Amino acid sequence: MDFGLSEEHRAFRETVKRWVDAELPKSWARELEKDEHNYPYALWDKFTEAGFHGVGISEDYDGQGGDVLMQMILARELARSLGGLAWIWGITSFAGSKSIGLYGTDEQKKKYLPLIATGQLKAAIAFTEPGGGTDLLGGMTTTAEKVDGGWKLNGEKIWSSSAHVADRLLVLARTTKAGEKKHQGLSLFWIPAKAEGVNITPLSKLGMRSMGSCAIHFEDAFCADEDVMGTPDKAWYTLLPTLNNERIMVGSFCLGVMDGVLEDAIDYMKERKAFGKPIGQFQALQHYVADIATWRTTTELLVNYAAWKMTTGQDCGLESNMVKLVASENANKAADLGIQILGGMGYSAETDMQRYWRDSRLWRIGPITNEMVRNGIAESLGLPRSF
Repeated sequence: MDFGLSEEHRAFRETVKRWVDAELPKSWARELEKDEHNYPYALWDKFTEAGFHGVGISEDYDGQGGDVLMQMILARELARSLGGLAWIWGITSFAGSKSIGLYGTDEQKKKYLPLIATGQLKAAIAFTEPGGGTDLLGGMTTTAEKVDGGWKLNGEKIWSSSAHVADRLLVLARTTKAGEKKHQGLSLFWIPAKAEGVNITPLSKLGMRSMGSCAIHFEDAFCADEDVMGTPDKAWYTLLPTLNNERIMVGSFCLGVMDGVLEDAIDYMKERKAFGKPIGQFQALQHYVADIATWRTTTELLVNYAAWKMTTGQDCGLESNMVKLVASENANKAADLGIQILGGMGYSAETDMQRYWRDSRLWRIGPITNEMVRNGIAESLGLPRSF
Protein backbone atom coordinates (compact mmCIF):
# COMPACT_ATOMS: atom_id res chain seq x y z
CA MET A 1 0.00 0.00 0.00
CA ASP A 2 1.45 3.36 -1.06
CA PHE A 3 1.07 6.38 1.23
CA GLY A 4 3.48 8.50 -0.75
CA LEU A 5 2.38 11.88 -2.10
CA SER A 6 0.73 12.12 -5.49
CA GLU A 7 2.26 14.29 -8.19
CA GLU A 8 -0.26 17.03 -7.37
CA HIS A 9 0.56 16.90 -3.66
CA ARG A 10 4.31 16.90 -4.31
CA ALA A 11 3.98 19.94 -6.57
CA PHE A 12 1.94 21.73 -3.92
CA ARG A 13 4.51 20.95 -1.24
CA GLU A 14 7.36 22.29 -3.39
CA THR A 15 5.41 25.47 -4.11
CA VAL A 16 4.66 26.06 -0.44
CA LYS A 17 8.24 25.23 0.56
CA ARG A 18 9.63 27.84 -1.82
CA TRP A 19 7.07 30.37 -0.60
CA VAL A 20 7.93 29.74 3.06
CA ASP A 21 11.67 30.10 2.36
CA ALA A 22 11.06 33.42 0.58
CA GLU A 23 8.30 34.92 2.73
CA LEU A 24 8.68 33.44 6.22
CA PRO A 25 12.35 33.35 7.23
CA LYS A 26 12.96 31.94 10.69
CA SER A 27 14.56 35.21 11.75
CA TRP A 28 11.22 36.96 11.13
CA ALA A 29 9.36 34.30 13.10
CA ARG A 30 11.69 34.94 16.05
CA GLU A 31 10.93 38.64 15.88
CA LEU A 32 7.17 38.08 15.62
CA GLU A 33 7.00 35.90 18.70
CA LYS A 34 9.07 38.14 20.99
CA ASP A 35 6.09 40.29 21.93
CA GLU A 36 3.43 37.87 23.13
CA HIS A 37 0.73 40.55 23.24
CA ASN A 38 1.31 41.87 19.73
CA TYR A 39 -0.71 39.76 17.30
CA PRO A 40 1.14 39.27 13.97
CA TYR A 41 -1.41 40.75 11.57
CA ALA A 42 1.30 40.90 8.89
CA LEU A 43 1.58 37.12 9.02
CA TRP A 44 -2.18 36.70 8.65
CA ASP A 45 -2.08 39.04 5.65
CA LYS A 46 0.67 36.99 4.01
CA PHE A 47 -1.50 33.87 4.32
CA THR A 48 -4.38 35.82 2.79
CA GLU A 49 -2.30 37.01 -0.16
CA ALA A 50 -1.07 33.46 -0.80
CA GLY A 51 -4.63 32.08 -0.70
CA PHE A 52 -3.83 29.69 2.15
CA HIS A 53 -6.99 30.46 4.11
CA GLY A 54 -8.89 28.94 1.21
CA VAL A 55 -7.05 25.59 1.16
CA GLY A 56 -9.60 22.90 1.97
CA ILE A 57 -12.54 25.17 1.09
CA SER A 58 -14.45 24.46 -2.10
CA GLU A 59 -14.05 26.81 -5.05
CA ASP A 60 -17.83 27.25 -4.82
CA TYR A 61 -17.13 29.33 -1.72
CA ASP A 62 -14.12 31.24 -3.12
CA GLY A 63 -11.67 28.68 -1.73
CA GLN A 64 -8.69 26.92 -3.28
CA GLY A 65 -10.07 23.40 -2.95
CA GLY A 66 -7.80 20.58 -1.81
CA ASP A 67 -8.22 17.57 0.44
CA VAL A 68 -7.18 16.79 4.01
CA LEU A 69 -3.67 15.78 2.94
CA MET A 70 -3.25 19.11 1.13
CA GLN A 71 -4.06 20.92 4.37
CA MET A 72 -1.58 18.75 6.25
CA ILE A 73 1.17 19.51 3.74
CA LEU A 74 0.53 23.21 4.23
CA ALA A 75 0.52 22.85 8.03
CA ARG A 76 3.87 21.03 7.94
CA GLU A 77 5.61 23.53 5.70
CA LEU A 78 4.38 26.52 7.69
CA ALA A 79 5.54 25.01 10.99
CA ARG A 80 9.01 24.30 9.57
CA SER A 81 9.73 28.00 9.88
CA LEU A 82 6.98 29.35 12.12
CA GLY A 83 6.77 26.62 14.74
CA GLY A 84 3.68 27.25 16.85
CA LEU A 85 2.86 30.46 14.98
CA ALA A 86 1.53 28.23 12.21
CA TRP A 87 -1.60 28.02 14.36
CA ILE A 88 -2.35 31.55 13.15
CA TRP A 89 -3.52 29.76 10.02
CA GLY A 90 -4.64 26.52 11.67
CA ILE A 91 -7.16 27.89 14.18
CA THR A 92 -9.44 29.51 11.65
CA SER A 93 -8.96 26.57 9.29
CA PHE A 94 -10.27 24.25 12.01
CA ALA A 95 -12.85 26.44 13.74
CA GLY A 96 -14.16 27.88 10.53
CA SER A 97 -13.61 25.94 7.35
CA LYS A 98 -13.46 22.40 8.78
CA SER A 99 -16.35 22.96 11.18
CA ILE A 100 -18.70 25.00 9.02
CA GLY A 101 -17.69 23.08 5.91
CA LEU A 102 -18.60 19.80 7.59
CA TYR A 103 -21.76 20.52 9.58
CA GLY A 104 -22.85 24.07 8.74
CA THR A 105 -26.16 24.76 7.01
CA ASP A 106 -26.18 25.88 3.40
CA GLU A 107 -26.88 29.42 4.60
CA GLN A 108 -23.96 29.33 7.06
CA LYS A 109 -21.61 28.02 4.39
CA LYS A 110 -22.64 30.69 1.89
CA LYS A 111 -22.28 33.43 4.49
CA TYR A 112 -19.05 32.48 6.25
CA LEU A 113 -16.89 30.23 4.06
CA PRO A 114 -16.11 32.95 1.46
CA LEU A 115 -15.13 35.32 4.28
CA ILE A 116 -12.80 32.71 5.76
CA ALA A 117 -11.33 31.70 2.40
CA THR A 118 -10.44 35.30 1.56
CA GLY A 119 -8.98 36.12 4.97
CA GLN A 120 -11.78 38.46 6.02
CA LEU A 121 -12.80 36.45 9.08
CA LYS A 122 -10.72 35.19 12.00
CA ALA A 123 -12.10 32.50 14.29
CA ALA A 124 -11.17 31.07 17.67
CA ILE A 125 -12.12 27.91 19.56
CA ALA A 126 -13.68 28.18 23.03
CA PHE A 127 -14.07 24.67 24.43
CA THR A 128 -11.78 24.31 27.47
CA GLU A 129 -12.91 25.51 30.92
CA PRO A 130 -10.79 26.69 33.88
CA GLY A 131 -11.96 23.86 36.13
CA GLY A 132 -12.16 21.22 33.42
CA GLY A 133 -8.97 21.03 31.38
CA THR A 134 -8.85 17.68 29.62
CA ASP A 135 -12.09 16.69 31.38
CA LEU A 136 -13.97 18.65 28.75
CA LEU A 137 -17.32 16.94 29.28
CA GLY A 138 -17.28 16.45 33.04
CA GLY A 139 -16.00 19.96 33.64
CA MET A 140 -18.48 21.70 31.34
CA THR A 141 -20.16 24.51 33.32
CA THR A 142 -20.77 27.04 30.52
CA THR A 143 -24.49 27.04 29.74
CA ALA A 144 -26.72 28.39 27.01
CA GLU A 145 -30.37 29.15 27.73
CA LYS A 146 -33.00 29.43 24.98
CA VAL A 147 -34.53 32.89 24.61
CA ASP A 148 -36.54 34.59 21.88
CA GLY A 149 -34.55 34.49 18.64
CA GLY A 150 -31.51 32.79 20.08
CA TRP A 151 -29.57 31.77 23.17
CA LYS A 152 -27.89 33.45 26.14
CA LEU A 153 -24.50 32.10 27.16
CA ASN A 154 -23.02 32.22 30.66
CA GLY A 155 -19.74 30.76 31.88
CA GLU A 156 -15.99 30.83 31.34
CA LYS A 157 -13.49 29.41 28.87
CA ILE A 158 -9.70 29.38 28.94
CA TRP A 159 -6.79 28.88 26.55
CA SER A 160 -8.77 30.17 23.57
CA SER A 161 -6.01 31.00 21.10
CA SER A 162 -6.34 34.32 19.22
CA ALA A 163 -9.75 35.02 20.75
CA HIS A 164 -8.71 38.64 21.39
CA VAL A 165 -8.51 39.32 17.64
CA ALA A 166 -11.22 36.92 16.47
CA ASP A 167 -14.39 37.90 14.68
CA ARG A 168 -16.23 34.73 15.73
CA LEU A 169 -15.90 32.22 18.56
CA LEU A 170 -16.84 28.55 18.20
CA VAL A 171 -18.23 27.86 21.68
CA LEU A 172 -19.23 24.54 23.25
CA ALA A 173 -21.87 24.93 25.96
CA ARG A 174 -24.37 22.83 27.86
CA THR A 175 -27.95 23.40 26.76
CA THR A 176 -29.61 20.46 28.52
CA LYS A 177 -28.67 18.72 31.75
CA ALA A 178 -26.42 15.75 31.04
CA GLY A 179 -28.25 12.49 30.56
CA GLU A 180 -26.84 9.04 31.08
CA LYS A 181 -23.78 10.10 29.11
CA LYS A 182 -21.81 13.30 29.78
CA HIS A 183 -21.66 14.14 26.08
CA GLN A 184 -25.43 14.49 25.85
CA GLY A 185 -27.03 17.94 25.96
CA LEU A 186 -24.17 19.96 24.44
CA SER A 187 -24.51 22.54 21.66
CA LEU A 188 -22.17 24.55 19.45
CA PHE A 189 -22.45 28.31 18.99
CA TRP A 190 -20.81 30.56 16.41
CA ILE A 191 -20.98 33.74 18.45
CA PRO A 192 -19.57 37.18 17.53
CA ALA A 193 -16.42 37.73 19.58
CA LYS A 194 -17.34 41.36 20.20
CA ALA A 195 -20.91 40.62 21.29
CA GLU A 196 -22.19 42.32 24.42
CA GLY A 197 -21.52 40.13 27.41
CA VAL A 198 -18.30 38.62 25.97
CA ASN A 199 -15.18 39.66 27.91
CA ILE A 200 -11.80 38.43 26.60
CA THR A 201 -8.53 38.61 28.58
CA PRO A 202 -5.13 37.62 27.08
CA LEU A 203 -2.92 35.27 29.14
CA SER A 204 0.86 34.99 29.38
CA LYS A 205 2.46 31.63 28.60
CA LEU A 206 5.69 29.80 27.78
CA GLY A 207 5.37 29.36 24.02
CA MET A 208 2.97 30.05 21.14
CA ARG A 209 3.49 33.63 22.19
CA SER A 210 2.34 36.37 19.85
CA MET A 211 -0.71 34.49 18.61
CA GLY A 212 -2.22 35.07 22.05
CA SER A 213 -4.23 32.74 24.28
CA CYS A 214 -7.15 34.06 26.26
CA ALA A 215 -9.67 33.60 29.01
CA ILE A 216 -13.27 34.36 28.00
CA HIS A 217 -16.13 35.29 30.31
CA PHE A 218 -19.70 35.07 29.03
CA GLU A 219 -22.40 36.99 30.86
CA ASP A 220 -25.78 36.75 29.13
CA ALA A 221 -23.99 36.88 25.77
CA PHE A 222 -26.49 36.51 22.94
CA CYS A 223 -26.09 34.12 20.02
CA ALA A 224 -28.79 34.11 17.33
CA ASP A 225 -30.57 30.90 16.34
CA GLU A 226 -29.06 31.17 12.86
CA ASP A 227 -25.58 30.85 14.40
CA VAL A 228 -26.16 27.56 16.17
CA MET A 229 -23.89 24.96 14.56
CA GLY A 230 -25.46 21.58 13.94
CA THR A 231 -28.34 20.20 16.00
CA PRO A 232 -28.82 21.56 19.54
CA ASP A 233 -27.94 19.03 22.26
CA LYS A 234 -26.08 16.86 19.70
CA ALA A 235 -22.81 18.80 19.41
CA TRP A 236 -20.54 15.99 20.54
CA TYR A 237 -21.53 13.74 17.65
CA THR A 238 -20.96 16.68 15.32
CA LEU A 239 -17.53 17.46 16.73
CA LEU A 240 -15.92 14.04 16.68
CA PRO A 241 -14.83 14.04 13.00
CA THR A 242 -13.36 17.54 13.37
CA LEU A 243 -11.43 16.54 16.50
CA ASN A 244 -9.79 13.78 14.46
CA ASN A 245 -8.83 16.36 11.87
CA GLU A 246 -7.37 18.62 14.56
CA ARG A 247 -5.18 15.81 15.91
CA ILE A 248 -3.85 14.98 12.47
CA MET A 249 -3.14 18.67 11.96
CA VAL A 250 -1.18 18.73 15.23
CA GLY A 251 0.83 15.82 13.85
CA SER A 252 1.58 17.82 10.72
CA PHE A 253 2.71 20.84 12.70
CA CYS A 254 4.98 18.54 14.69
CA LEU A 255 6.44 17.19 11.45
CA GLY A 256 7.23 20.74 10.42
CA VAL A 257 8.99 21.35 13.72
CA MET A 258 11.12 18.24 13.17
CA ASP A 259 11.96 19.47 9.66
CA GLY A 260 13.11 22.78 11.10
CA VAL A 261 15.10 21.12 13.88
CA LEU A 262 16.93 18.88 11.42
CA GLU A 263 17.70 21.77 9.07
CA ASP A 264 19.19 23.88 11.82
CA ALA A 265 21.03 21.03 13.55
CA ILE A 266 22.73 19.78 10.37
CA ASP A 267 23.71 23.30 9.25
CA TYR A 268 25.21 24.03 12.66
CA MET A 269 27.05 20.70 12.82
CA LYS A 270 28.69 21.41 9.47
CA GLU A 271 29.87 24.89 10.49
CA ARG A 272 30.74 24.63 14.18
CA LYS A 273 34.18 23.31 15.05
CA ALA A 274 35.48 21.91 18.33
CA PHE A 275 38.66 20.02 19.15
CA GLY A 276 39.96 20.78 15.69
CA LYS A 277 37.13 19.26 13.66
CA PRO A 278 33.49 19.95 12.65
CA ILE A 279 31.16 18.77 15.38
CA GLY A 280 29.20 16.93 12.68
CA GLN A 281 32.03 14.42 12.79
CA PHE A 282 31.26 13.50 16.41
CA GLN A 283 29.52 10.15 16.66
CA ALA A 284 27.28 11.12 19.60
CA LEU A 285 25.84 14.07 17.69
CA GLN A 286 25.42 11.96 14.56
CA HIS A 287 23.33 9.55 16.64
CA TYR A 288 21.13 12.45 17.77
CA VAL A 289 20.50 13.44 14.14
CA ALA A 290 19.81 9.83 13.19
CA ASP A 291 17.24 9.57 15.98
CA ILE A 292 15.50 12.79 14.94
CA ALA A 293 15.35 11.68 11.30
CA THR A 294 13.92 8.30 12.32
CA TRP A 295 11.28 9.92 14.55
CA ARG A 296 10.34 12.20 11.68
CA THR A 297 9.88 9.38 9.16
CA THR A 298 7.88 7.33 11.67
CA THR A 299 5.61 10.30 12.29
CA GLU A 300 5.27 11.09 8.59
CA LEU A 301 4.05 7.59 7.78
CA LEU A 302 1.47 7.74 10.54
CA VAL A 303 0.24 11.21 9.54
CA ASN A 304 -0.13 10.17 5.90
CA TYR A 305 -1.96 6.99 6.89
CA ALA A 306 -4.43 8.82 9.12
CA ALA A 307 -4.98 11.56 6.53
CA TRP A 308 -5.57 8.91 3.86
CA LYS A 309 -8.16 7.16 6.03
CA MET A 310 -9.94 10.46 6.69
CA THR A 311 -9.86 11.45 3.01
CA THR A 312 -11.33 8.10 1.97
CA GLY A 313 -14.12 8.32 4.55
CA GLN A 314 -12.84 5.62 6.89
CA ASP A 315 -12.94 5.75 10.67
CA CYS A 316 -9.61 7.24 11.75
CA GLY A 317 -10.26 7.89 15.45
CA LEU A 318 -7.63 5.43 16.65
CA GLU A 319 -5.05 6.58 14.11
CA SER A 320 -5.62 10.28 14.79
CA ASN A 321 -5.02 9.64 18.49
CA MET A 322 -1.82 7.76 17.67
CA VAL A 323 -0.70 10.59 15.39
CA LYS A 324 -1.17 13.18 18.11
CA LEU A 325 0.65 11.05 20.68
CA VAL A 326 3.62 9.99 18.56
CA ALA A 327 4.07 13.32 16.76
CA SER A 328 3.99 15.54 19.84
CA GLU A 329 6.42 13.40 21.81
CA ASN A 330 8.76 12.98 18.86
CA ALA A 331 8.77 16.68 18.03
CA ASN A 332 9.48 17.70 21.62
CA LYS A 333 12.27 15.10 21.94
CA ALA A 334 13.71 16.30 18.64
CA ALA A 335 13.73 19.95 19.72
CA ASP A 336 15.32 19.00 23.03
CA LEU A 337 18.11 17.14 21.23
CA GLY A 338 18.41 20.11 18.89
CA ILE A 339 19.16 22.33 21.88
CA GLN A 340 21.75 19.79 23.05
CA ILE A 341 23.43 19.75 19.63
CA LEU A 342 23.72 23.54 19.55
CA GLY A 343 24.84 23.69 23.17
CA GLY A 344 24.68 27.21 24.58
CA MET A 345 23.43 28.58 21.27
CA GLY A 346 20.50 26.19 21.46
CA TYR A 347 19.43 27.95 24.65
CA SER A 348 19.85 31.36 23.09
CA ALA A 349 16.89 33.40 21.89
CA GLU A 350 18.97 34.18 18.81
CA THR A 351 18.38 30.67 17.43
CA ASP A 352 15.19 28.68 16.84
CA MET A 353 15.75 25.48 18.82
CA GLN A 354 14.40 26.98 22.04
CA ARG A 355 11.36 28.25 20.14
CA TYR A 356 10.68 24.82 18.63
CA TRP A 357 11.00 23.27 22.09
CA ARG A 358 8.68 25.77 23.79
CA ASP A 359 6.02 25.49 21.10
CA SER A 360 6.13 21.70 20.73
CA ARG A 361 5.88 21.25 24.51
CA LEU A 362 2.27 22.45 24.35
CA TRP A 363 1.27 19.69 21.93
CA ARG A 364 1.94 17.08 24.60
CA ILE A 365 -0.80 18.80 26.65
CA GLY A 366 -3.27 20.15 24.12
CA PRO A 367 -5.70 19.88 22.54
CA ILE A 368 -5.78 16.80 24.80
CA THR A 369 -3.12 15.43 27.13
CA ASN A 370 -1.11 12.47 25.91
CA GLU A 371 -2.15 10.58 29.03
CA MET A 372 -5.79 10.88 27.96
CA VAL A 373 -4.84 9.91 24.41
CA ARG A 374 -3.25 6.73 25.74
CA ASN A 375 -6.43 6.02 27.71
CA GLY A 376 -8.47 6.36 24.54
CA ILE A 377 -6.17 4.09 22.55
CA ALA A 378 -6.29 1.40 25.23
CA GLU A 379 -10.08 1.62 25.46
CA SER A 380 -10.41 1.30 21.68
CA LEU A 381 -8.50 -1.98 21.95
CA GLY A 382 -11.13 -3.45 24.26
CA LEU A 383 -9.86 -2.48 27.70
CA PRO A 384 -12.27 -0.97 30.27
CA ARG A 385 -12.69 2.78 30.54
CA SER A 386 -10.17 4.16 33.06
CA PHE A 387 -11.68 7.58 33.73
